[in-house]
Amino acid sequence: MKTLYLLRHAKSSWDDTSLSDFQRPLNARGNRTAPFMGELIKKRKLRAEIIVSSPAERAKETAVLVKEAADMPAEIVFDRRIYEASSNRLRKVVADLKNKYASAMLVGHNPGIEGFVYNLTGRVEPMPTAALAIIELDIDSWQDLHDNCGQVVSVIRPKEELAK
Repeated sequence: MKTLYLLRHAKSSWDDTSLSDFQRPLNARGNRTAPFMGELIKKRKLRAEIIVSSPAERAKETAVLVKEAADMPAEIVFDRRIYEASSNRLRKVVADLKNKYASAMLVGHNPGIEGFVYNLTGRVEPMPTAALAIIELDIDSWQDLHDNCGQVVSVIRPKEELAK
């Protein structure tokens, strides 16, 4: 059994039109929401042993803010394959994880994250910015990842949590 946390990056800024999509940072809301999600992760005692993030600026910032707020000792690794990744490419990233990890977090982008949740679980789950899907995978090795091998344990969406 493996646990995969799929986190969509927090809200990004479109203010500086000279920046490429890859360079766009978090906006003020994203800078508040990412630590908020990290605090929820800590409160719920969720733990990833490794964090693999897109190297796009908004994803990097999200990964760092969430890790710090969650007080998670996991190493952050940046993997270029996650930027603009399809569900199939995300599967390859996860399949490359070392089996010593029982849990991992991927920080990425839509539509790849939503598609990956669907492929792993058969469930359509909206993944707005900073949403976290927690998926239990019925596999012993990351290399055994395949369609419908997982179950959505929960999806934590910032707006829903703030409304509570």
